[in-house]
This record gives sequence, structure tokens and C-alpha cells, in this order.
Amino acid sequence: MKLGIIGLPQSGKTTIYNALTRGNTPTTASAGRIEVHTAVVDVPDPRVTKLSEMFKPRKTIYTKVTYADIAGLESGSAKSGISGQLLNRLNQMDGLILVVRGFNDDNVMHPNGSVDPLRDVNSMLSELLLNDLVAVERKLEKLVEERKKGGTDKTINARQTELFERLHKTLSEDKPLRIMEFTHEEQKELSSFGLLTRKPILTVFNMGEGQAAPEARLDHPSVALMGKLEMEIAQLSPEDAAVFMEEYGIKELSLNRMINLSYDLLQVQTFFTVGEDEVRAWTTKRGATAQESAGEIHTDLARGFVRAEVISYDDLVTLGSMNEAKAKGKLRLEGKEYLVKDGDIVHIRSSL
Repeated sequence: MKLGIIGLPQSGKTTIYNALTRGNTPTTASAGRIEVHTAVVDVPDPRVTKLSEMFKPRKTIYTKVTYADIAGLESGSAKSGISGQLLNRLNQMDGLILVVRGFNDDNVMHPNGSVDPLRDVNSMLSELLLNDLVAVERKLEKLVEERKKGGTDKTINARQTELFERLHKTLSEDKPLRIMEFTHEEQKELSSFGLLTRKPILTVFNMGEGQAAPEARLDHPSVALMGKLEMEIAQLSPEDAAVFMEEYGIKELSLNRMINLSYDLLQVQTFFTVGEDEVRAWTTKRGATAQESAGEIHTDLARGFVRAEVISYDDLVTLGSMNEAKAKGKLRLEGKEYLVKDGDIVHIRSSL
């Protein structure tokens, strides 16, 4: 999972990045160039810890999420399309986290002159939408030119024209492309086109201490947190962090909350493989079959899939061991079309 963190200048997006990754990346941007800071974070999951205690493996591996702190968006940048370098970075992400300033700081001027979170989130959403509209209009113009020259397949041209006219209609109504449904072939066609409003989005309101989150009616998930405070906590030792959190009444750090929201955002879930060599958490799409999930482990397991031995995490922990699970009939055999559930412990039988 790769999530790109973007925001208007002075929104505190690098502060949020540091809070999520327990990093200390400088929060002042270098002028004149696009900088991208990336960190891979283990997904905290008490189920992995418990399974590791049960099986005492040589290795314990958590799932991971990659956060990228990407250059800030400038108001009006999308009128001619977001710059190629920035657009390329954004296209590599599975989803986007929009950081919106909600804190007041007389020493850090807001680029628009005042702090207004709802104005800023709408501004960023408009930038993304306008970028897509410009790109779609350019593609439609190109299709018209190709049709006039007659140098391309008429069937392909007609199919692409119909698709991009649908995109244009949605964008012209100020609606993001993620609300649309596409066939598998259309998804493949659009995958390399760089349409940002197709990506799932999470808005983070970066608030000051004691500030309430703004009431926002958005078409996507949002969360409010105190970025500066949580960055400071993330850089403390576990013991000092616990004291700090208790003092400020913080029950859970943004790292855990944001990862859970990231899973929901990208519609993924966790399954496990266990044994004496390794206890490992894997990520798969919600609704994925056993065969598809086997492919997350290794493509050969998917190609040679025969059966999957499956038991739920709760059943295994309740019974205490695999032997007891087998004796109680809780370890079952499933075929390739079985829909893997969050928390399933899976052993793939393969012919390869």
C-alpha cells in the first residue's frame, strides 16, 4: 500500500508524515524543487504478536504501508495541468491523504491569508478535479485529430471517445471519477492515464491543541488530529510517550488510527500464515478469493492452487493450538473460490 500525503503550503503535511512514521524530516520545504520523503511503516497488529507467542517462529513479519510526503499543491496549479514531475509521483500512489490546515500560528502565515479548513479542502479537491478535466479534454482533442487523419483503428477510437466523453461529463458536473464504475478493460485503459480523482482520498484536518474538528460534509472519509503534538509524542521513548498521552487524554496515536483508515480507504484486509519458521501478516483486497490471496504470497501458489486450509484467528486463539483446532473440526479445507476473511489463517496446498 502506497499513500501520498499532499497539502497546500504551510498545512503541516510533513508534520503529519513525521507523526505517522515516527520520523524527523525537516518541516520547512526547500524552494524550487519537488522533494519526496518516503517511509515504510509496520502495521501494528496485536494478532501478529499473539500468533508469534503461540508458534515462537524464527521470524515475525507485519504487513507494511508506505507513506510518501509529496510536494505541496499550489492554488491554480491545475489550470494547465499539474506539473509532470509532481503528477508522476502522485500517479504512483494507491491513494491520497489531503492534509488541511486547521491550526493557528502567527509565526506561520497561511498562503491564502487566513485559516479556513473547509475553503482549503475544497480548493485542493478542485485542483485535482481540474487537472483531470484538462487531461480528459486534451485526450478528446487528440482522438478527434486521430479520427480526422484516419490513421488509427476506428473501433478503438470510438471506444476511447465514448469512455472519455463519460469521464468529461462527470468531471464537468464537479464530481470525482471515483464515483464511476468501470469494466476491467476500462480500468486497464485508464490505469496509466494519471487521473487523480479516481484515487481514494482521505482528508486529515491538522488541528491545534484544544481545537475542535470542522464540520465537513465530504464525499470521502476525513479525520481530525493534532499533528504537532502527535509528532512530538511519536519521537519520544515508549515510556515517556505513555505519560504524555495520558496527560493529554490521547488514547491512540494517529499512526494506528490512520493505518486503520488507510485499510478502509483502499478496501484491503489482513490474513496470516503461521509456522515454526515464520508468522506473517499479508494484505489482500476485501472480497479476494483463496486463489487470489495465494498470489499475494507467491504467484506459483496461485497457479498451482489445489486447496486452502483455513481457520479463523479467533477460533485458533480460543482453542489454543492447531492440533486442538483439527480435533474440534475448526480447521477446514476450502476451494479456490472461497472468499478470504479478515483474520483468516491460511495454508495453501499447491501442485507446484
